[in-house]
Parts: sequence; C-alpha cells; structure tokens
Amino acid sequence: MRTMCAMQFFRDFSLSALSAGFVAVLVGVTSSVALVFQAAQAFGATPAQISSWMWALGWGIGLCCAVPSLLLRKPVMVAWSTPGAAVLAAAGVAGGFSMAEAVGAFIVSAALIALCGFSGWFERVMDRIPAAIAAALLAGVLARFGLQVFESAQTALPLVLSMLLTYVLSRRLWPRYAVMLTLVAGIACAAWQGQMQWSQVEWRLALPVFTTPSFTWQACISVALPLFVVTMASQNLPGVAVIRTAGYALPVSRLVGTTGVVTLLLAPFGAFGINLAAITAAICMGTEAHADPAKRYTAAVWCGLFYVLLGIFGAVVAGLLAAFPKELVMAIAGLALLGSIGGGLVAALQQDSSREAALITFLVTLSGVVIAGIGSAFWGVVAGGLTLFVQQYQPWRTKAR
Repeated sequence: MRTMCAMQFFRDFSLSALSAGFVAVLVGVTSSVALVFQAAQAFGATPAQISSWMWALGWGIGLCCAVPSLLLRKPVMVAWSTPGAAVLAAAGVAGGFSMAEAVGAFIVSAALIALCGFSGWFERVMDRIPAAIAAALLAGVLARFGLQVFESAQTALPLVLSMLLTYVLSRRLWPRYAVMLTLVAGIACAAWQGQMQWSQVEWRLALPVFTTPSFTWQACISVALPLFVVTMASQNLPGVAVIRTAGYALPVSRLVGTTGVVTLLLAPFGAFGINLAAITAAICMGTEAHADPAKRYTAAVWCGLFYVLLGIFGAVVAGLLAAFPKELVMAIAGLALLGSIGGGLVAALQQDSSREAALITFLVTLSGVVIAGIGSAFWGVVAGGLTLFVQQYQPWRTKAR
C-alpha cells in the first residue's frame, strides 16, 4: 500500500505542486516563527528546548500533512497555532509558569481537541454553518494577506513591483508556474539589493528534549483553556472553511482528533498546538498548486516533507526562512492566495438571500478584531450567522392546515 502511494505520488509530480508546498512552509514559518520563539522564552526555555520545540512541531506537522495526503489522495494541511503561540507568550509572562507547567497545559489542551474531534462535536457545529458564511469567512481570512502585497510596496517598492510584474506575466504565459517564478524573481531581486539576511542562519541540528509535565489548575485555566479555545475558533474553524470551499470531502472529525493526539504525544518535546491550516491550506488547494484538483494532494505532501526537514534541521531551516525580507514573504503570500480570495468572494456573494450576512462575515473577519482573546474568524461567523438568522427567521410562519 505504501509503495503504491509513493509510486502514484511520483507519477503525479509537478513543479507547481512542489513550489506551492515550499511557499506554504515559507509563509507559515516566517510569518510566526518569531512568535513561537517568544512563547518558548516566556516559559524560560533554554536554547536546546527552543530547538526541541521546532523539532516537535516540524515532525508533527510534517507527518500530519504528508501521511493522510498520501493515503487519501487529497490535500490535508495542518500548521501550528499562531494565535495559540500569542496566547502562550502573554500567559507565560503574566503568570510566571514554568516549562513543566506549560507542557502540562499543552497536554490538557491537546486532549480537549482530540475529544472534540473524535466525538464529532466540532464537525456537527461546522455542518450548521451556511456555505455562504463559510466562503465569506475564508475570503476575510485570506484578504488580509492580499492587502499586504500592496502595503509592503511602501517599504520595498522595487521588490514588490518586480514580483507583481512577474506574477502577471507568468499567469498569462505559464499559469502553472506563476507562483514559483514569482518567488524566484523575488529572491533574485532581494539578493541583488542585498536584503537577504544570511546572518540569521545557525548551522546546527535540532534534537528532542523531554520535559516532564506538571499539572496545576492555575496553568489549566490560564494556559490550557485559552490555548484550546483560540486553536479551535481561530485555526480549526477557518481550516474547515478552506477545505469545504475548495470542494474536498475530508474526514474532518478524524483529522482534528488526529492533530490533538499528535500534539499530545509530542507536547513533552514542545508541540504546543497542531491544527488544521487555513492560509497555507488555501495555497496548496488552489489552482496554482495544480490545474487538476485530484493531484493537488502532492503539494500537501511536499509541504509535509519540508516541515520534516524543518524538524530535522530546526534552527538551520528557520534561519534560512528568516533570511528572506518580510516584504518578500508578504508579497508571495498575497499573490499565491489571489485565486482563493476571488473564489471565496464569488461563492459568498452569489445568493441574494445571504449576500448581506456574508458581507458582514467578510468585513468582521477582515477587520482582525480580537474580543476576549478570540480572533476575528470566530466573531465573523457569529456576526454573519446572527444577521442571517434575523433576516430569514420568520416565527409567525405557521404550517398550512
């Protein structure tokens, strides 16, 4: 079975899928790796423990992407919880928790996620969200990255213009390789301008460091519960929206449950939160990854393999990715997501009956508002759902006798 899956994978190989997988890792890591390091340091992590965090996250995410994608022949994309890392950084500083208490909180949060996944509770909630609201949620999450393409032009105009021009020409002449060629053009321009920060690279391997967990009620309330809530509301919820908008029928409950179990197993080594991806998933599930939807799983497999390399080489890979100028990362992310943003908006605004609710969902999600520590993705769904309920609910309607 494994041999057949591998043979099929190589038969379905394409440079565009490999490029999409690399861009997904580039965007996922460079956009938040500093936040992960900050979260680890907030709990007093040593350099060896920080490296272990990268080892655990790289292996956990890599295997959760590559193995299910190969078996299902559909793109399964996971990532670490970026809002979760922000919660940890704040909780670690405010609460003065030790690394052992943090690991105990990771285990509690992971167990709750696994329970929500395997019980089917989370998927049942997602089934009640109208398709237009889910599409608007996706568009709102991704549109922030689209805006960053043009925001980054304020500080790196030649770099962004060269990438934008390459993207437009490539979409016309070689649409399958547009993102890859745009990335190459961006790297070449950045290197020519001397913007590549090679000093960020540290040549050492990552090794696992086991931390014995300690369970305290203070850490459970201040760390585990907020981590669980933001991971489910700000990561898994939009992750499912991406999957469904892309048209893939995936076993969501099992996948969410699996991410919880993998996080639980790797928590003593620093895996604080592995969950369904949204932004990077859209990169690997879009037409830029492969023209044939049935072959886009190869992009997710490549993404998984690159994450495994991140796990093995840890600081080296993180340093290489950190060497890219932030404007390059912002631009390639936004350009790679243009197709997904457009598709989400079309699906969201198609029906007159749900257009206003979808638009409110889109705007609230795009705003980036954070209330009670929960991100705008959750509040966008709440606002859109309430709008749709008020507009369509008719309590006076009675059945004809």
